Amino acid sequence: MATLTSRDFNRDVSAAKRAASDGPVVITDRGEPAFVLLTIDEYRRLTAARGGIAERLRLDVDIEFEPGRIGSLPRAAEL
Repeated sequence: MATLTSRDFNRDVSAAKRAASDGPVVITDRGEPAFVLLTIDEYRRLTAARGGIAERLRLDVDIEFEPGRIGSLPRAAEL
C-alpha cells in the first residue's frame, strides 16, 4: 500500500491518483495516517449495500436453542 505525506499529496495530486489506480494510498498528516485515497470502483465495492443492521447480524446457520426453565422467581424486596 502506497503512502504519501499530505505535503507530497498537495504537490503532486496526479501521482497520487496514479498510485491509487494500483491500490489504496494512505495520506499522512504529521506522520500519522489521516486519509485513504481509493478509486471510485474500489470505494463502491467497499460501500455496496449489504442490508441493514439486522441483516448484518443474522447468522447464516440455524442454531438450536432452548432456554431452561427458571426454577424460582425473584422475591419481592423488603423495604
